[in-house]
Amino acid sequence: MKIVDSNKIRSDVAKLITECLITPDRAVTNALRRIDTDSELEAAAAALIVENNDIAERERAYCCQDTGQAVFFVKLGDGVQCVGLRDALDDAVRQAYAAARKSVADPLTRLNTRDNTPAVIETELVSGDTLEITYLAKGAGSENMSKLYMLTPADGVDGIVRSVVDAVERGGRNACPPLVVGVGIGGVTETACTLSKRALLRPVGVLNERADVAQLEKLLLAKINALGIGVAALGGRVTALAVNIEVAPTHIGMLPVAVNLQCHSLRHGTVKY
Repeated sequence: MKIVDSNKIRSDVAKLITECLITPDRAVTNALRRIDTDSELEAAAAALIVENNDIAERERAYCCQDTGQAVFFVKLGDGVQCVGLRDALDDAVRQAYAAARKSVADPLTRLNTRDNTPAVIETELVSGDTLEITYLAKGAGSENMSKLYMLTPADGVDGIVRSVVDAVERGGRNACPPLVVGVGIGGVTETACTLSKRALLRPVGVLNERADVAQLEKLLLAKINALGIGVAALGGRVTALAVNIEVAPTHIGMLPVAVNLQCHSLRHGTVKY
């Protein structure tokens, strides 16, 4: 049995969060540097986003005022023991968000928790003696535009395409494009939603390993960019930088499809033990 010290996790994850909030996904920034557009307005908007990210990294300032809600994806090996993991992650959030905006509140009273806890923790049990913790900062602007569609098996791939394009058409302008679009297909409701958020972690430009899923990603990206929403919703041909799809087996009578929109300020990172 491998024992992982929760105190080390607390320290490591606090540092990880701070770095992520300062430096958004470099693949996104690089894609914006190489943006292919014939619109001067869209090109200028992309250049401003790149400039903002460069300044944030240089000045060690938050790249976006919405520092988001802390979401963790934990892969816990069955040969690992870590006493106090939950508390360590929440403590890391408290420490890293001490100078950041306090954005977490009770859903009914709206009373602020004042320290951005509790974190959202999605745990996956895996074989082996490794522990992997991935942090994602999820801002409300993009999360509010996410959708869950409970399709029927008869809707098929055409129904999936219609649903994903519908979600972007309805909410893409309010989600700070250019977007990374995470799509979860299958499982039950919570499976699809978790997969759609987990899909955001795959690097921009890396397609799904399944050929049929990769082909669907390409098709959806083309259809979404044909909407003409563009960078900063100013009009143009780069509404999304990527569409990442993750799938899971589902019941014979269901076809859940979750769409999680992510703004260009994509902030995530991983520590492994």
